[in-house]
Amino acid sequence: MSRTKSALLGALVLLAGASGTAVAAAPAAPAGIAAIPCTVDYKVQNQWDTGFTAAVTVTNNSAAKTSWAVKWAYAGNQKVTSGWNAKISQSGTAVTAANETYNGTLATGGSVSFGFNASYSGTNALPTSFTLDGVTCNVDDGSGGGGGGGGSDPSGRVDNPYAGAKVYVNPEWSAKAAAETGGSRISNQPTGVWLDRIAAINGASGSMGLRAHLDAALAQKGSGEEVVQLVVYDLPGRDCAALASNGELGPTEIDKYKTQFIDPIAAILADSKYASLRIVTTIEIDSLPNLVTNTGSRATATPQCDTMLANGNYVKGVGYALAKLGAIPNVYNYLDAGHHGWIGWDDNFTPSATLFKQAATSEGATVDDVAGFITNTANYSALKENNFTINDTVNGTSVRQSKWVDWNRYVDELSFAQAFRNQLVSVGFNSGIGMLIDTSRNGWGGTARPTGPGATTSVDTYVDGGRYDRRIHVGNWCNQAGAGLGERPQASPATGIDAYVWMKPPGESDGSSSAIANDEGKGFDRMCDPTYTGNPRNNNSMSGALPNAPLSGHWFSAQFQQLMTNAYPPL
Repeated sequence: MSRTKSALLGALVLLAGASGTAVAAAPAAPAGIAAIPCTVDYKVQNQWDTGFTAAVTVTNNSAAKTSWAVKWAYAGNQKVTSGWNAKISQSGTAVTAANETYNGTLATGGSVSFGFNASYSGTNALPTSFTLDGVTCNVDDGSGGGGGGGGSDPSGRVDNPYAGAKVYVNPEWSAKAAAETGGSRISNQPTGVWLDRIAAINGASGSMGLRAHLDAALAQKGSGEEVVQLVVYDLPGRDCAALASNGELGPTEIDKYKTQFIDPIAAILADSKYASLRIVTTIEIDSLPNLVTNTGSRATATPQCDTMLANGNYVKGVGYALAKLGAIPNVYNYLDAGHHGWIGWDDNFTPSATLFKQAATSEGATVDDVAGFITNTANYSALKENNFTINDTVNGTSVRQSKWVDWNRYVDELSFAQAFRNQLVSVGFNSGIGMLIDTSRNGWGGTARPTGPGATTSVDTYVDGGRYDRRIHVGNWCNQAGAGLGERPQASPATGIDAYVWMKPPGESDGSSSAIANDEGKGFDRMCDPTYTGNPRNNNSMSGALPNAPLSGHWFSAQFQQLMTNAYPPL
């Protein structure tokens, strides 16, 4: 599925793609022709009558740089009004985007992304050429592997389903968001549809069922490509290390999972009526990593996770789901890969990849049934920590020794996702896999967002003063106080990343702050109680949860308002 992103210099023809993306039509470079020095992927993510939002990713294929500047010119009257992750200036039609102090380093083969808002009237034509430090780039040809683009194989499958496609906006979530004060600013964003119990397939409590969502997606699709994002989430003994999201199926009910949950979903998705949709399924979040981190002699072990490791039903269930759904040509399975604050440690990183390979080759599944992996689903890990790196030292002490990092190899989600992708390929997954990162609640903006590194008094003051992620502990996961919306959903934002997504719909609770009787199989987890003082999984820290939260999945207005207030990039 992977293709090479090389093109003859000067053989560049720009076309307007269906997504408002500048894409290159050029032949592959024959042997002996030097590689192109740089590529630029310019996407119009959102457009209205008087303005638009654009995202730009620059990849440097020449010598490493410590500073950079990208330039282009508009054919019309486009005017940049605000930007992020770059210093953007404009003179007439000419635009220059230069690095910020924190992202000037651009390694050979490395990429950097920035974005901006702009005004226009009339026609918003795409730029026709770009330069990086005065050298002409081509634009991304959209056919690379692992986050590269939408090249297709003869079966009609594409390498990255998000490339060149719109993504389904759930009308139920959109209506709730729009009803909130200020919510119309994001109510048109695409979010995941959660199939978290058997009743959700046909629609529970008056909500839309799977067919209703797919029908609505067809209506939204028009003549272009459309992605529908589904969360497949009902394993036996689900979420064995937590209570708020425990499921309806007991630890031994693997047959019920197969016949009453996965099979009916597969039957609907295989309906030829929906063959023109690109259906992204995110498979069983919060499952397989538990078998690595919360079993055996570890302090974080639970009896429930030991049971699921022993009976094998997590592995069997995931394998069955991958095989059954992967047999449908227009379905793209992305397997949950936890997050950096879960499996970023040495003793979790490699064993997790090995376990995922075991699951992906069980119950008839093969690695070809896996389009990629998703990280940070329904979590809060910052996308990129710019004020410190894992390689920094303070007075001779490594950042890894700080209380916050605690010997982890990764300080943010982007570096983890890119490294874990390489690890997954090394254990036998296809080299064309791409990663998704859930950015629905990891923006950490607002007045508490640091503007630079912390004081160098100690490694802890340095890290704590500079980190964007303001949680008390990286293991805290329930309705976190101070969180904000993260990067807006976008395709191919960085090397190896198929998309940033909002798989967890912002405003939907992680769990109730106190016990609430319900018929949804959802228990009360003290990690959702703001008065809870913790357990070994969060180093006995306060939970950091918001008060007065409803059951998981139910609308939480106070959280939604806070997420908008603290959004980064700001709304």
